[in-house]
Amino acid sequence: MTQASTGFDPEAVRAKYLRERDKRLISGRAEIRDLDNDPEFGHYRRDPFTPWSERDTISNDVDVCILGGGIAGIALGVELRKAGVENIRFVDTAGGFGGTWYWNRYPGVMCDVESYIYLPMLEETGYIPKRRYAFGDEILEYLQSLATQFDLNRDALFHTSVKRASWDESAKRWIIETDRGDRFATRYYTIAPGILNLLKLPTIPGMAEFKGHSFHSARWDYEFTGGAPGEPLTKLKDKVVGMIGTGATGIQCVPALADGSKHLWIFQRTPSAIGARNNQATDSTFASNLKPGWQQERMDNFQAIMLGRPVEDDLTNDGWTHHYAKVQNPPARLPGESAADWFTRWEAVDYEIMQAHRSRVESTVGDTATAEILKPWYRYLCKRPCFHDEYLPSFNNDNVTLVDCPSGIDRVVEDGVIVDGKKIELDCIIYATGFEAEATPLYRRAGHDVIGTNGQTLADLWSGGASSLYGLMIRGLPNLFAMPGPAQQSVVTVNYTQLAVLGAEVVGRTIAQLLSKGGPTFEVSAAAEHDWNQKILASFADASALMAACTPSRINNEGHPESRNPLNGNYGRGFGDYFGYRELLNDWVAAGQFEGLELR
Repeated sequence: MTQASTGFDPEAVRAKYLRERDKRLISGRAEIRDLDNDPEFGHYRRDPFTPWSERDTISNDVDVCILGGGIAGIALGVELRKAGVENIRFVDTAGGFGGTWYWNRYPGVMCDVESYIYLPMLEETGYIPKRRYAFGDEILEYLQSLATQFDLNRDALFHTSVKRASWDESAKRWIIETDRGDRFATRYYTIAPGILNLLKLPTIPGMAEFKGHSFHSARWDYEFTGGAPGEPLTKLKDKVVGMIGTGATGIQCVPALADGSKHLWIFQRTPSAIGARNNQATDSTFASNLKPGWQQERMDNFQAIMLGRPVEDDLTNDGWTHHYAKVQNPPARLPGESAADWFTRWEAVDYEIMQAHRSRVESTVGDTATAEILKPWYRYLCKRPCFHDEYLPSFNNDNVTLVDCPSGIDRVVEDGVIVDGKKIELDCIIYATGFEAEATPLYRRAGHDVIGTNGQTLADLWSGGASSLYGLMIRGLPNLFAMPGPAQQSVVTVNYTQLAVLGAEVVGRTIAQLLSKGGPTFEVSAAAEHDWNQKILASFADASALMAACTPSRINNEGHPESRNPLNGNYGRGFGDYFGYRELLNDWVAAGQFEGLELR
């Protein structure tokens, strides 16, 4: 691939990317509010969807307590029920099951991973998603139906936060204390908080001065906007709305806001790379062509492509497999090719894909100045890519204005915001700023002190980086499991459900085996944890040089990729070796010897 054929000038492109990065590499721009201790904005986390109700405090003990009622927690509950484990308790701050799909009910919310591989246990339930990429209300309804089918609601404590979990050595139990006065013991404690569970709110000067209405997209206020998921927003016809954030959440909100509001101002620090979604209803013949094992086969096919492994057919055949996998897995180095030439050839592949995204903007958005602002100038993997068919055309509406503010909003005032010294008057501000990054440490995502032997907390034990056995069990925290996820010494999957289901199967089978043996206490041995840590360190590849020219994002630690801790890596390079990891875990459970654990 030559410069003449692609228009790719390596030096010019690198310089352009660096200029765009430096516009956004502003000190303090990544600071967020501590909503646990924020008297002005802590209320943003209240549940607007399910009424809070009084209940009696709980003190009876259980065999298994699961923190989190999202996909990972539900999948684990299902595995335990299938194994005959009855004495289970869920605890979740939400008003019901669903996890991120409980909270994200903003207009247009949908999954950007194909529904046939994202919704868990489709073959088991016989459910066929309505669309290729499911909208949030369908996902939520399906997850809650799973909880009902497998009787998970029975002892679930919703609208409840764990404030402290401490290991009682004499009782050989975890003591769980909640914000509603509950205090109960559990033989085994599983942390399944999900990977996107902490609402993120930026710190912009003057936010508390705003006299209009404001809320976060993960607590959508339909009382103010009117409408409901999948329905028009009926109360904004006389409102000037400002939306901050143009990531996956923001782009999905825009079409409905553009249709419903008097005027919509969109404040953008960095444009997203937005590929075609081409969503469509599930074909009526889809189910009739399925064979036993179809979902696992489809999941594995997608995961293999993401890891650069050869497959006969691309069963998903979308932007992830066409673009993301192509850039995530660089071309093979040719015989005699220098490292510099190989890297430039890889850059050229990336450039061609990003040029296609920039051309899509240019051909869709009529106003030239707006189109230029919307073009993403960075490498494809610098930010999580987005896919949408209605976002870009929304900028052709007369009532939609894009505001380019790479260094951020100057400040919020009582009747609007100031950008580059100019005031824009607003009736409402919507913070479409998503969640803290997937790599947020587990002890922070857990949201409470987890206190193990000798008074050591999970935060203490992981202060120097993650340390575990298989990314699932942690020395110093007996009888505790952590569901696998990014930065936890397991692997990473674009389709999070596949990893969540694997973790649920392994943890569920392990707990069932332990209970069948009388429920012994286990502790990870020092040798086993050391050996696993060494495997993680051996797999670490320092990608900070590749990410150095990236625009700041949650993927590169907001412009500081060099701060990544090797201990927070994966089993295998890059995303990790998912298939090797699965085989290792399945063999470990099948052996039934609990190798690496000390039982007592």
